[in-house]
Amino acid sequence: MAANVKSLTKHLKEVRQELKKVHWPNRKELTTFTSLVLAGIISVGVFFWLLDTGFAVLLKLILQ
Repeated sequence: MAANVKSLTKHLKEVRQELKKVHWPNRKELTTFTSLVLAGIISVGVFFWLLDTGFAVLLKLILQ
């Protein structure tokens, strides 16, 4: 049991050290990156919606 506690303590110290090395984005970077991700998600969503609609229309024309 004591070995598990030591191991956990060591792991948490190492995690803390690694988190200190992380470059955390400032507000401007965070806003920019979030906007880019949202724009990308919306673009991909619109692309697949148009593709789905196009295939639906094409299938409807073929089956008529």
